[in-house]
Amino acid sequence: MEEDRVHDLPFGAAAAAYAEHRPDYAPEAVRWALGLAPGSRVLDLGAGTGKLTGVLAALGTEVVAVEPDPAMLAELRRALPEVRALRGSAEAIPLPDDSVDAVLAGNAMHWFDMAAAGPELTRVLAPGGTVAGLWNVLDDRVGWVAGLERVSGRVVIGPRDTHSRWRTATGPFLPTAGRFGEPEQAEFPHGQRRTADTLVATLATRAGVLTLPEQERTTLLDRIHTYLTTTPETANGEFVLPMLTGVQRAPAR
Repeated sequence: MEEDRVHDLPFGAAAAAYAEHRPDYAPEAVRWALGLAPGSRVLDLGAGTGKLTGVLAALGTEVVAVEPDPAMLAELRRALPEVRALRGSAEAIPLPDDSVDAVLAGNAMHWFDMAAAGPELTRVLAPGGTVAGLWNVLDDRVGWVAGLERVSGRVVIGPRDTHSRWRTATGPFLPTAGRFGEPEQAEFPHGQRRTADTLVATLATRAGVLTLPEQERTTLLDRIHTYLTTTPETANGEFVLPMLTGVQRAPAR
C-alpha cells in the first residue's frame, strides 16, 4: 500500500486491539510458504503488528518487517524489538534489489496494488526467490462456526475468511501481477483459544467492522456476542476457534 493510502485503512486506530486479539499463523504453513525459497532472508510485507513476523523469527529466518501504518509498526517494534522493522509499502519497498529470498504477506496481499507491487516484489527478490500470501480462515465445516458466519454476515466474515471459499477468493492475487509462476495453494490446521468476549474483540478488529458507524457496529457485535453466549460450544468459558492457515505461493519469474 502506498503511504498516502495508509489513512484510507482503518487498522491504525485499532493497533493495540489487533496486537492483543489477532491470531498468529500455523508454523507448518509458514514452513511450506518458504519451501521454494533459496535462502533464509525473508521480508514480511504489510507486517501489521508482527503476527507473522514473530513466527518467522521463531523459525530462525533472517526476517525484516515492512509496514505502512505507524501505529501498527509501533506495536510490532514493541513486541519484537530484535527484528528490523521499517516503514514502507508493497508499492515502495525500502530494501535494495535482490536482498531477500522470500516475500511473505500475512492477511495483507489483498490490500496491495499489484500493478505497482508486482515490480517491487520481483525487484527485491533474489534469483530463485518466492512470494507467498497467508490467510487465517475459519473452519466453516464445523457447525457452530458456520452459524457464526451466518450471524456475522459478510462485513465480518467474507469470502477470504472461510475454509470453503478462501482458495477461490485469493486465487487472483499473484497471477494478476504477471511476474510470477503458477501459484500453489495449501492449508494447514490452526486454532486460537478464545472466550465469547475475546472472540468478539477479535472480530471487532476486522476492517469491515472498524469502518461501520458506531451504532451499527455496536448492534452487530452485540448480536455476535449473544450467539456465542447461547451456543453450547462457546457459552461456557474458553474454547478453541477452529481455523486453518491457507497459503498461496509462487516463484518469481
